[in-house]
Amino acid sequence: MAIRKFSTSSIKTGSKSSKFWDQTTTLPLFADILVVAGGGGAGQHLSGGGGAGGFRVSESQSFSYGTAYTVTVGGGGAGGFEGTQTAGANSSISGTGFTTYSATGGGFGGSNSGGNGGSGGGQAGNGGSTGGSGNAGSYSPVEGFNGGAQSGSPEPSRCGGGGGGASEAGNTDAQGFGGDGSSAYSSWGAATSSGQNVSGTYWYAGGGGGSPDFNGSISTREGGLGGGGSSTRQQAGVSGTANTGGGGGAGSYNGSQLIGGSGGSGIVLFRISGSLTAASTTGSPTRYETGGYTYYKFTGNGSITF
Repeated sequence: MAIRKFSTSSIKTGSKSSKFWDQTTTLPLFADILVVAGGGGAGQHLSGGGGAGGFRVSESQSFSYGTAYTVTVGGGGAGGFEGTQTAGANSSISGTGFTTYSATGGGFGGSNSGGNGGSGGGQAGNGGSTGGSGNAGSYSPVEGFNGGAQSGSPEPSRCGGGGGGASEAGNTDAQGFGGDGSSAYSSWGAATSSGQNVSGTYWYAGGGGGSPDFNGSISTREGGLGGGGSSTRQQAGVSGTANTGGGGGAGSYNGSQLIGGSGGSGIVLFRISGSLTAASTTGSPTRYETGGYTYYKFTGNGSITF
């Protein structure tokens, strides 16, 4: 705890004295925080990919010494068969006198329309109406982007759309591909061994790949950078990577329907300038000290008191 203390002293002149009382000053504490929600799950063959969990960062947030801040890390949505896939869960930081700071769980990959969420789930390849909307809550900057629509020419129109990611919509890179996540805070990932490491760059919150058409020329729809799960013909969908907020990849078909992948769980990071050890924590966060900063990484629910 950053404290400055002035001890009691006195000045005496003849029979008179003046006393100066103890004074304790607690310096303000500011921390940067990164909050990623759980990614959305995807459905079976023809489903869209799951949307990435919402990605939010705030710098120089004010925290109070002696207050316990509750950290919630959202789980990934369940992958499933038609109608059973679910959205990811929210991640948040809350505490007395502190406005709750939260990120929205990713939308599920659609067996019809994609679900809304931090990033939207992809549209189903067998019709549907639209990919899900990202940026739920209208935060600025945005939490994530929309899910992609079902693929059309030159591929068969029965390919599911890719889930949206933190930096781009589904289908941006190719039909049915998940949208890429964010590498804007790659240095945090390197410092805390978190996110998806791609050639030394660390990514969070990528969208899941949409289901490929059984007769299409592209057999694998990749998930977005940042832990998005892929979808490959005649295979079950790949789940989003844990603690990245990646969306799940859609299932396919090999004579029977194959289940979609689940979304990856979220993560919460604190970064404080200098060297600081929390007064107490629960939930076993990991502490790192590097590059002039102290980091606390939460991969599950807990609390922190500075």
